[in-house]
Amino acid sequence: LSCVGSVVALASAPSPPASPISSSILSLWTLSTRIADLLYSKVGSWVLRGEDQMAGVTMAAGCGVSQALSAGASHEGLRRIAPAFGTVVVPIPSRCKVSRRVKVEAIAEPIAKSTVRTIEECEADVVAGNAPAAPPVPAKPKAPEGTPRISPLVMPARPRRNRRSAALRAAFQETTVSPANFILPLFVHEGEQNAPIGAMPGCQRLGWRHGLIDEVYKARDVGVNNVVLFPKVPDALKSSTGDEAYNPDGLVPRCIRLLKDKFPDLVIYTDVALDPYSSDGHDGIVREDGVIMNDETVHQLCKQAVAQAQAGADVVSPSDMMDGRVGAIRNALDLAGYHDVSIMAYTAKYASAFYGPFREALDSNPRFGDKKTYQMNPANYREALIETRLDEAEGADILMVKPAMPYLDVIRLLRDNTALPISAYQVSGEYSMIKAAAAAGMLDEKKAVLESLLSIRRAGADVILTYFAIPAAQWLCAERI
Repeated sequence: LSCVGSVVALASAPSPPASPISSSILSLWTLSTRIADLLYSKVGSWVLRGEDQMAGVTMAAGCGVSQALSAGASHEGLRRIAPAFGTVVVPIPSRCKVSRRVKVEAIAEPIAKSTVRTIEECEADVVAGNAPAAPPVPAKPKAPEGTPRISPLVMPARPRRNRRSAALRAAFQETTVSPANFILPLFVHEGEQNAPIGAMPGCQRLGWRHGLIDEVYKARDVGVNNVVLFPKVPDALKSSTGDEAYNPDGLVPRCIRLLKDKFPDLVIYTDVALDPYSSDGHDGIVREDGVIMNDETVHQLCKQAVAQAQAGADVVSPSDMMDGRVGAIRNALDLAGYHDVSIMAYTAKYASAFYGPFREALDSNPRFGDKKTYQMNPANYREALIETRLDEAEGADILMVKPAMPYLDVIRLLRDNTALPISAYQVSGEYSMIKAAAAAGMLDEKKAVLESLLSIRRAGADVILTYFAIPAAQWLCAERI
């Protein structure tokens, strides 16, 4: 039986007391009396569950007389009504998510005068051999017909013992993942309407005003309070030197100011790189012989980072992989007075095939060649240590590995060699593979997503940039209810 808010335990009452209540209430009282008498005679107890809101529906049983009162009132209202019925109102806390089994004892006088046996009396009964009845020892489950009869293996250590129930598995779980571990990448553009991204089902370029705000609302509703911005810049604003990257009224600074105005406590990460702003599609300035110019690019990146910090960015994230850019950006931020703006360095960013859908989203594919002269070789492992030590020495606050799942070993390498927080980017190719396999019915999307995120955390990542941030947070929240 469902009880909303309270239990009315009735004193002896052979007939309904006189009371100025409506005939409908009397009819409900009579019907409930019969139902409750029948159930109490069969069960002897009620299963009661508190709900989110208080209402005046109550049930009770006592002395073989059961009554139900529907008052649509608060606890205080029930307390005022109860004396007319010879009742005592016993509140149960609302918002109780756990079922409570309440034995409604037969009583001949008000509960306050009932006798309760002491602990000593109960213990004396047990010592005398009169232990109260308890459920019998459960029967041993039978094996299916045809199971061979064997002697148990002599095996003191059986790891399955700690896996045999959900409660035990939860108690010994070594790694967890929660919405607080997610950073949500957001693609923004100058348009008013959201535009779907063909290569990334479920992702959109967000209109920088309304679409962006709506998406952040969705993220915060499920506990995701970290976002990173990636702009889709009009071709007319692109140049060989990427000057639009540090325009104080450019797309990213406007988005930062808008978000900070709406969500002051939102943590905003920004991408520091020239490829969205470059007419060449590379992360740096390209010399006429095709070489990416390192130091000149770093000069531009410093101006970009300061412009983002000035707009209100909490964390700037150089993804360009130019040598020395972390130290130069740290110095530029400090000189401009932004000592508290953090740097998340793309420390081990590999020249990966898994970036394809992302580049479609931003229309930032290189116009020629590839990015192998500045991004890391996928074959290299120890080289990540070189980048780690350099970025740490130059003042990075967070170190990133990108992509994530193909490079779990590199995440573990960094985790074992630095005390700094580690982020990992579950990139667009990883996202699109899971979406495509799920759409084809080859795997369960929810299970695959949560397993992939858990594996990244297990490898050592503190935070994960993932396009699954909102659905994953929704699934995790649902599991905890």
